[in-house]
Amino acid sequence: MGRAKRTDGHDEGQTRKCIATGELCPKARMVRFVVGPDDAIVPDVMGKLPGRGIWVGAERAALEKAVAKGLFKRAAKQAVTVPPGLVDQVEALLVRRVVDLIAMARKSGAAVAGFEKVKDWLSKDVAEILLQASDGSGRGKSKLSTPMGGYFIGWLTTEELGRAFGRQTVVHAAIGAGGLAPRVVEEAARLKGLRVSSGGTTRPRG
Repeated sequence: MGRAKRTDGHDEGQTRKCIATGELCPKARMVRFVVGPDDAIVPDVMGKLPGRGIWVGAERAALEKAVAKGLFKRAAKQAVTVPPGLVDQVEALLVRRVVDLIAMARKSGAAVAGFEKVKDWLSKDVAEILLQASDGSGRGKSKLSTPMGGYFIGWLTTEELGRAFGRQTVVHAAIGAGGLAPRVVEEAARLKGLRVSSGGTTRPRG
């Protein structure tokens, strides 16, 4: 059985102005922050916390600039506390978000792991998204190709992919079209901005 309708360009939604670059960007490509009750800056990757949103593009350089230049204080128009390691905290939250979504897809039968299962889904045109661990064997990864018209996610580690599938490690995984696939693509794109350089190199973990 072939794939369902492909995960097309979903609605980018409204735009917000990045406090670091001044650019208007779709909300789906940004990270929202709010000022907590203790006047500390709190990342709101789900976009659900109460309060006036402060928006930064989902790029490590933009987030680091916002921290270094005191731009959260300027945007909040009040004294605020920026927690140490805020950028890494955002990255960790986005990792958890992506891993949780993949796990939900697995539980619904829309995701598989393991070289042979992924190869089978690719050959049958079932896979919409190919996921390969950034620290997996390059030789093994080169034997699988991104689905035509589909997506590739290659900036999660073997341990992170493993968590999504209830295993110690996973190198190869695939997700079918529809369902949670658009959300996985969207959230993984935000994570990519914090992990992958403009030259395509994934930042080392740990």
